[in-house]
Amino acid sequence: MTDLGSQADKLRNDVSDEARAGASRIGAEAGNAREDLAADLSKLKSDIAAIQETLTKFVSNAGAEAYRTARNVGETVSGQASQLASDAAATAQNQVRSMTAELEDMARSKPLGTIFGTLFVGIIIGMMTRGRN
Repeated sequence: MTDLGSQADKLRNDVSDEARAGASRIGAEAGNAREDLAADLSKLKSDIAAIQETLTKFVSNAGAEAYRTARNVGETVSGQASQLASDAAATAQNQVRSMTAELEDMARSKPLGTIFGTLFVGIIIGMMTRGRN
């Protein structure tokens, strides 16, 4: 029986040693996993920071492009409106000059008609202003 007792003690010691060795290996693996997890989290943080920086640049560039586009559209519209106004003013000036030239030609060719026409217009204006008083 001593043989059986010593075998049982040996088996108990072997199991105990294996349990300690297994616990030690599990602890080492847990430490390695913890280190790997910390490294992965650190990498994840840096990746998120890089994504955030990229998005910030994108939003900034998109805003700058939208501003440039709006400014260019505004300048184009302003330039066209300015050109249209300038053309309208030039056309009006030409029409006034043309009408003035025609009135001068008419006054030179028919001076009596011009005098009577002017007198008639003056009388009508006088009657209109007199009737209001």
